[in-house]
Amino acid sequence: MYIGNPLIQSAFLVDTFSGDNSTKIFTMSVAPANTASVLVAVSGVLQDPSTYSVVGTTLTFTQAPPTGTGNISARYLGIPASGVTTTAYRTVTTFTATASQTTFTPPSYTVGFINVYRNGVLLTPTSDYTASNGTTVVLASGAASGDTVIVESFLVSSVLNAIPNTAGSVGSSNLASSLTLVTPTISGNLSFASGTNGIVFNNSNSGVINNSTLNDYETGTWTPTTSASSNITSVTYNSSYYTKIGRQVTISSNVSGTVTSSSTLTYVIINLPFASAFNVDPSTGVVANTSGNNIPGQVIDNSSGQPNTIGLYIPSASVTSSGAQGYSFTLTYFANF
Repeated sequence: MYIGNPLIQSAFLVDTFSGDNSTKIFTMSVAPANTASVLVAVSGVLQDPSTYSVVGTTLTFTQAPPTGTGNISARYLGIPASGVTTTAYRTVTTFTATASQTTFTPPSYTVGFINVYRNGVLLTPTSDYTASNGTTVVLASGAASGDTVIVESFLVSSVLNAIPNTAGSVGSSNLASSLTLVTPTISGNLSFASGTNGIVFNNSNSGVINNSTLNDYETGTWTPTTSASSNITSVTYNSSYYTKIGRQVTISSNVSGTVTSSSTLTYVIINLPFASAFNVDPSTGVVANTSGNNIPGQVIDNSSGQPNTIGLYIPSASVTSSGAQGYSFTLTYFANF
């Protein structure tokens, strides 16, 4: 009774050639690892590896095989894998016997994985010879002087603890306990494909804060223009910058001009680098005078319901003198995209 997985067997790859008593060179279908990785027989008689050589796919005999149809066979014991160091799985040792010699000592072998030939004839284990200790082969009857005894042994190998080539095969138990994970360092730009790809912030409190993707960051300069003004003329702008993170935009600029009258409400309506998302007039931002002191002015996002403008308002109490004046402001708003 056999318990286990079904047995699977397959035939060795064999090339067959026809001798013509003159041809010594034959081309094989594959390149064996070495001479010991192929069994060559002529007219049913196993050939000693000293009678032929193998280089790549070329099989060369020292003497031309006799004429016959399909009388030459090359049986491959293994085909080397590409890029893998090969190992000889077959070892052939040839002895020339002395009169009545029975014991022969080949290289070590695995019991049960050995063939013994006497003058080209395969001998039967136990009845013709004993090979039970891995070091010697003892013939049941002594050989004649000059007999050729060939001992062919095979390497037994197996792959233990192999990791299958399937997803999820490697887990934490496969990693060395001393393994140190190194935080990667990015020396160049981190780029995402076009579209909505970016850095995803997965918030744990998803019932209150929705997850979002940071897929846009931009800084630059913008060119403010005046669409309307009151009590100030010859308006110019400099040091106008913006920073855009997602939909949130922060802008800043320095505004210079000639104030017509003191103690009079002064304002400038200025375009935005990106249209606002709101249709109301929320007051926000910071206003400072030329001395850098904050004053009670207002930067009103979406001035008069226009999504492309803001209003810079300086109340009359903050307009202490006429003539050349300068103001700076910052504003943060959400863009309409």
